Amino acid sequence: MKLLNTINYPSDLRKIKANELPLLAKELRKFIIDIVAVKEGHLGASLGVVELTLAIHYVFNTPFDRLIWDVGHQAYGHKIITGRKEVFHTNRQLGGISGFPKREESEYDSFGTGHSSTSISAILGMALASKLKGDNKRQHIAVIGDASIASGMAFEGLNHAGVTNTNVLIILNDNAIGIDPSVGALKKYLTNVKKGTAKDENIFECLNFDYTGPIDGHDIQVLIKELERLKAVKGPKLLHIITTKGKGLKKAEENQVTYHAPGKFNIQTGDLIGAKAENKPPKYQDVFGQTLVELALKNDKIIGITPAMPTGSSLKFMMEQIPERAFDVGIAEQHAVTMAAGMAAERLLPFCAIYSTFLQRAYDQVIHDVALQNLPVAFFLDRSGIVGQDGATHHGVYDIAYLRCIPNLIIFSPLNEAELRNIMYTIQDSLSQPIAIRYPRGRATTTNWKQPFQKMEIGVAQELTRGNKIAVLSLGHIGNTISKLIKDLNMPGKIGHYNMRFAKPLDEKMLRFIFDTYEQIITVEDGCKIGGFGSAILEFSNALNNPIPISICGIDDVFIEHGTVEELHKMAHLDDQSIKKLILELLEL
Repeated sequence: MKLLNTINYPSDLRKIKANELPLLAKELRKFIIDIVAVKEGHLGASLGVVELTLAIHYVFNTPFDRLIWDVGHQAYGHKIITGRKEVFHTNRQLGGISGFPKREESEYDSFGTGHSSTSISAILGMALASKLKGDNKRQHIAVIGDASIASGMAFEGLNHAGVTNTNVLIILNDNAIGIDPSVGALKKYLTNVKKGTAKDENIFECLNFDYTGPIDGHDIQVLIKELERLKAVKGPKLLHIITTKGKGLKKAEENQVTYHAPGKFNIQTGDLIGAKAENKPPKYQDVFGQTLVELALKNDKIIGITPAMPTGSSLKFMMEQIPERAFDVGIAEQHAVTMAAGMAAERLLPFCAIYSTFLQRAYDQVIHDVALQNLPVAFFLDRSGIVGQDGATHHGVYDIAYLRCIPNLIIFSPLNEAELRNIMYTIQDSLSQPIAIRYPRGRATTTNWKQPFQKMEIGVAQELTRGNKIAVLSLGHIGNTISKLIKDLNMPGKIGHYNMRFAKPLDEKMLRFIFDTYEQIITVEDGCKIGGFGSAILEFSNALNNPIPISICGIDDVFIEHGTVEELHKMAHLDDQSIKKLILELLEL
């Protein structure tokens, strides 16, 4: 990697000859593969834009010229040539660089992008700011994928940008896939453009963009020539490039879904390296996906919906077996929620699977379209709590707080896979109002999990262990940690443990018993303290003028960065040792 060794910043890149760039692209691609194979991370998207990355930084005067990478899955090459090559091996690790563009990390990261479809609005805001300041020299570039540009927010940005006459260049990286294959009418249109069979009117030209393309996104000389030309074109421009996700690694090209973020793999062959999952508990997402099929085969009112996450949420099982009742709506959380509401209004039962962090994008729809009309939509919030190395943009730690204030909405968090199955079974038979069911990324608790269904009573908690000194009230999967540490403490009769299950409605009968029985209360949740489950217990306690001290274990009022789940739980004092220490300190009082 002799050439890459000389490149630390884009200023170095601009010193080499253009005919040397293909060799540099080859070296950069190998550098990404070598690191990600060992350290893990997002692979396919960054491999697909190696030539584009080099061409943009070669032609434009970054960081003076603003560059935004939509989502940021594409930005590894960008990070490597903008001063972070020597620390790239720390990517997504505790204390290391972020897996996404981050303003405080580098002046070359013009805007933080962990969620999709924000780049056009952000770059337009920057371009308008330049115009207001009288700066006509600065260029503004946003790179967005064909899956992300189909989102409603991206359309909003395009619609506005088209009438502003700002110096904006949108580069549409068209590879026909996001995390899963792209869906929708726009995808079909872009396919027809590539084939030359699209209708005469170009959708982007109709939106007042100077459209160019499609061109080969792996031909660096063609890219440079076109980018140089577009620098001189005034007003909003859109360059349509065709790329291959996973370019340069055969396995990643052939299996683009798996190699989006493949985990560890063999550098030479691309074969995945991982512990086999035999005799391990299932992932919560698979419990959801397989149970959904099991129920939907018997209940024709059940509908499956996900916004662009059929693999991640495991809705893929229903899409394969009952495709007419399973919908991937693309990166469109707002649409997913309101479409679910429309189905519920027609007496169907939508099971809407959305990552916790992405439901934030549809907050108004949850309130206005679902809860206000008290429609029976079931939200399955995968990746709730701390999710690990994706970091602050992806942790699902705010869902309890932002949902708990909404009238009519039930909030449930299962202790284990049996409770997830049983709540699904219960609501498919009798749901009369909206419910949010939150569960973490990762594995459940047992291998023998396909047990007969049992109905659950809404708003009823479970006493797991009774004591008389300290009551630990847990919500969700983290309760398994509590059960283990209480067993390890071996203090029979002193510590009680309650699996509360519902953050809303609370089991008030159980809470009154707890208040009458114990001297101290600890609440434990994998979510933010402010407005969360512990806050709900405090509010109820205050309403009863209960004098018993209540300690809340949860996420403090800070953004948690990236690291393993275990590392981040320790930082947040949610690991077993931290909770043990708190219990022992309270027992000494």
